[in-house]
Amino acid sequence: MKFFFAIVLVAVSAVAAQEKYTTKYDGINLDEILKSDRLFNNYFKCLMDQGRCTPDGNELKRVLPDALKTDCSKCSSKQKEGTDKVLRYMINNRPKQWSALKAKYDPDDAYTNRYRSEANKSNIQL
Repeated sequence: MKFFFAIVLVAVSAVAAQEKYTTKYDGINLDEILKSDRLFNNYFKCLMDQGRCTPDGNELKRVLPDALKTDCSKCSSKQKEGTDKVLRYMINNRPKQWSALKAKYDPDDAYTNRYRSEANKSNIQL
């Protein structure tokens, strides 16, 4: 009987771990990326399928559609803070690239409309 409970505990733990995105890349310095045209453009091209992706860029591209659908419910708090930082930066400093990403990942403005009031609370003007 103890063996059965151990198996169930391991299975539940595995499912719970899958309910969050990996935090493997949470240590990446977003400020460094946002300040560097070269780094920023590499990530942008990755997301737009116009260039090669780093492992963290591939991970971002993989989870981005799900994060949009689920209001980043699987994101760590650091990932949510990073999302706010990047959104604010792109809207204020890179409007053409912001528009291109919106056209690719939110062509019908479904997510923009869905998250507008939440973004406004963070002083992000979608």
